[in-house]
Order: sequence, then C-alpha cells, then structure tokens
Amino acid sequence: MTYATLMVCLQLDRSNAGLLEIAGSLAERFEAGVIGIATCQPPQSMFNTVYVPADLIERDREAIKNRIANAEAEFRTALGARVKNIRWRPMMMFGPLSDCVAGEARNADLVLANVDRGASSFDPSRNVNVGDLVMQVGRPVLVVPAALEKLRMERAIVGWNDTRESRRAIVDALPFLEQAAHVSVVEIADESELAEVRLRLEDVVEWLKRHGVAARGIAAPSSGDDASRLNAIVEEQEADVIVAGAYGHSRLREWVFGGVTKDLLLNADVCSLVSH
Repeated sequence: MTYATLMVCLQLDRSNAGLLEIAGSLAERFEAGVIGIATCQPPQSMFNTVYVPADLIERDREAIKNRIANAEAEFRTALGARVKNIRWRPMMMFGPLSDCVAGEARNADLVLANVDRGASSFDPSRNVNVGDLVMQVGRPVLVVPAALEKLRMERAIVGWNDTRESRRAIVDALPFLEQAAHVSVVEIADESELAEVRLRLEDVVEWLKRHGVAARGIAAPSSGDDASRLNAIVEEQEADVIVAGAYGHSRLREWVFGGVTKDLLLNADVCSLVSH
C-alpha cells in the first residue's frame, strides 16, 4: 500500500511554504504525484440582491483571480522541479469549500491541509473547514500545523479505542507506519479496563507486524482528561505523527470531532493523520 497521489489544499493570501515543503518530501518518499487545489467563494458583491455596479463586481472577480494565480505560482515554484506529476485545480463555488475539495479528492490517496491554532479569525469564503473536510472526504487527511516546515517520520503514535474510526485510520496510515522506526499504539482507559485493553492492543500490534510494522502497545490509565493524557504521551515519545479516528455526525458544529481528536488538531505541534 502506498500514497500514489497527494492533494494539497492551499490557503489564499498567506504563505503555504511549510505545507508545500512537506508535500514535496512526501511525494519524493512515496514517488507520488501531487494535485494542488485552491478554492474560494465568489466575491460578496455577487451574493447581493441589491444592485451592485458591474465594475465593482469585475474588480472583485479580478482580485480573486489574482489570489488564486499567486497560489498557483507558489505551488508550481515549490514542487515543479521535484515532483514529476503535478496538477493544478482552481475552484470557485457558492457553497462550503469543503464540499469542493471533498469532491476533487476522488482522485487522491491522501489530502494535506493546514490548521492554524493561533488564527484569530476564520474566513469560510477563503479557507476550508478542516473538520468538515475530514468528515466528508472519505480519504485520510494529514493535518499540518501552520508553523511546521518539515516532517520527520521516525516516530508515530496511533490513538486507539477499538472503534470503526480507529480501525479505518490505522489502515489509512499504513504507508506512514511502514516508514516509521518507532510506532506506539496507545489506548487510554480506566484502571479497571486496562487488562482488557492490553489484550486488544496485542491484537493490533500483531496485525501491524503482519504488515511489516514493528510496534508496541501502551495501555495508559485515564487521568480524567484523555486529550491531555494523550498529548503528554506524544511529547514523551517525541512523536512526529499522530494517527487518530475522527468522530461526529453534524455539520452544524464548527468542529465535528470527539473531544480527544478536536484537541489534537487544535493544540498539537505535530502532524495528525485523521480518518473518518
């Protein structure tokens, strides 16, 4: 199993240098092609029901075109010389941007997207809601902290809780796990459940072994805040990638994840490979 095609979601009006550097290194490692996508909603003037001068609409449209052109130039400059097969897909649509990216991801094995935990504002007309994207896309999403510029793949942690989402995530992450030198499968539970948890983790570790991945299981007692407990283990293990299943059903919520996954996305300084 490998990632033959990566899709990278570029943000408008900001640098995507770190995300593109990580995409390039993964493309080289997996000999993958890369699709770059930049999407935004039409200018607000086109939503108005009152009369708006044609020159104002045209000016707004040109501004959007220039932003997308700048993103394309950044994409091609970063990857054109290091990836054999690159494609560019600019999109403009009236609906949620995650709908657009999810549809285009039918041609990708892994989607890469930034999340900026320090952002003071979120413009849904120019930025894809990563939470919505994960729930819709049907592909694993590598969530990259905006400040991260390079991705090591030495140490990986799988957040496990024996659910459909966890089983899906670990399968989707196999190409990453096969590359990692150290893999830990971590489940957090009450003290009374730890013996049962250890048996489950033995099965998972054995399954990984049959796929050529050497791993160990860690049954960690809950401290009442599972997200903090898992983050502490991530720091102790100096993990480069966290693998986790995503939960949730309503797109009416800003973030549609269970508590642990949401906190991983918003607070971690490492990449998270998330599947639903």
